[in-house]
Amino acid sequence: MPLLAAIVLAGGQSKRMGQDKALVAIQGVPLLRQVCDVALQCTSIVYVITFRPERYRAIVPPTCHLIQEYALPGENIPHGPLIGFAQALETIQPEAKTEWVLLLACDLPSLSGERLQHWANALEHVGDAIALLPRSTKGWEPLCGFYRTSCLANLRAAIERGDRSFQSWLAQEFVQELPLNDVQMLFNCNTPQDLEQVRSQGQRSEQGKQRG
Repeated sequence: MPLLAAIVLAGGQSKRMGQDKALVAIQGVPLLRQVCDVALQCTSIVYVITFRPERYRAIVPPTCHLIQEYALPGENIPHGPLIGFAQALETIQPEAKTEWVLLLACDLPSLSGERLQHWANALEHVGDAIALLPRSTKGWEPLCGFYRTSCLANLRAAIERGDRSFQSWLAQEFVQELPLNDVQMLFNCNTPQDLEQVRSQGQRSEQGKQRG
């Protein structure tokens, strides 16, 4: 498998949740920590990009690297995941020396390390695609997939043109689709109702294990 790094995006405002999603605990573990732990199942090189690194320093695994997100000239932060991804790539490219990066949002409570590793095995057989991503009825799922680090030049050009959307940028690129058997893996924990649903599922799963 090609050398791989991972980037976890933790720069959102969490407006719909009403509290910082990255710090929300499920079964006692903050969401950001859960996602970092899953990323570490795929690679030992994990970065978290955020405009508030001091807030998260105590909860991320000690081997993870925090990257300071910054505002673009004339813009405020947070300014969306596309900019955060570009800034993270710019930071890690000189030091990580990896061909691929795994990009993950920090609010994916149902991530499967086994599934991500299975996807990562396909990286050896990719042609000219700049990304391998799952797809839903809404389009590409850009915050749970793999990107070539060499996509940075195209990404910078898109941002300079004014693109701030992954869907807009990816529509201009060659992307290969990843098989998705369990759509639940891409479930985003965005609202208090989502959080309650995830916690209830976790409790039922734990009760089932105890009965077994």
